[in-house]
Amino acid sequence: MNRNDQSVLKDNMLDNKKITEDILGEGKLIEGDTLSILNKIDDNVVNVGVTSPPYNKQEKHKGWLVKNVVYDTYKDAVPESEYQQYQVDVLNEIYRVTASGGSFFYNHKIRWDRGNMYHPMDWLRKTKWTIKQEIIWDRMIAGNIRGWRFWQVEERLYWLYKPIGDKLIGKELKSCDAKLTSIWRGVPEDGRKNPHPAPFPLWLPARVIISILGTETQGIVLDPYIGSGTTAVAAKLLGHKYIGIDRSEAYIEMAGNRLDNAPSEMLKIREELALHQVQDTFKNRKSKGKNVGKYRSIDDESEVIQSTLFDQ
Repeated sequence: MNRNDQSVLKDNMLDNKKITEDILGEGKLIEGDTLSILNKIDDNVVNVGVTSPPYNKQEKHKGWLVKNVVYDTYKDAVPESEYQQYQVDVLNEIYRVTASGGSFFYNHKIRWDRGNMYHPMDWLRKTKWTIKQEIIWDRMIAGNIRGWRFWQVEERLYWLYKPIGDKLIGKELKSCDAKLTSIWRGVPEDGRKNPHPAPFPLWLPARVIISILGTETQGIVLDPYIGSGTTAVAAKLLGHKYIGIDRSEAYIEMAGNRLDNAPSEMLKIREELALHQVQDTFKNRKSKGKNVGKYRSIDDESEVIQSTLFDQ
């Protein structure tokens, strides 16, 4: 891996030192146990995070159309109560390291085991976070086409928010972001092109980062299960710093190599940025005395494009 050694850290290098904004540089990939590393991050460092943890699918409950999800160094098969408590512990540490007013997007899914349904809300309500929204990721493809239930093609993203004081609602999204709705449609990453067993498609963390941080002011993006590096790549290409954690040396190396070649993925980022555009907002139309109802004349349209770091 042709990288600056300072961009990759290992748990045993850190001892009891705190990871602060000052040492991040462009960003850091950190090899080690997620909870252990989170314990070493300073308070209030992160602005936004996005991740998809292992789902505790017992390394077998994936459906006969898809190969079993087996990670490099982690056995995704623990008692469900133990799994859920660990998720609570991780999410509470992420809450601590996130600045007030910050957000974390947590991708998971509803699971069944021997007729019992496990819903992410079972443990999310036990965390310190304010649960701001549930977003449906329509993956448009099912891993299991048996008829025990209607084919499950969706996963969920939970927008978790760390309030400023007692203000639970937080800042309003821009119209160009909010218009993307609470149903996000897009197929998963092609497993033939990415050797990680469960990679994000690049547009997904990019959409989170654009919507929450924008591209004008640099922020810090966390993914505590960085895997093949998708979130870090999105952060880098959008002008933000990143912290990516994984216990697998192979995945850290995979992520590092991908970051080295990040410019080759810029087209996908531009495609996502193009979706974050809007015609005149409700507020602008109202201030101009224009029609703000559902039905308005076509000749009353005026296009306003969101500026970004990439406008020349």
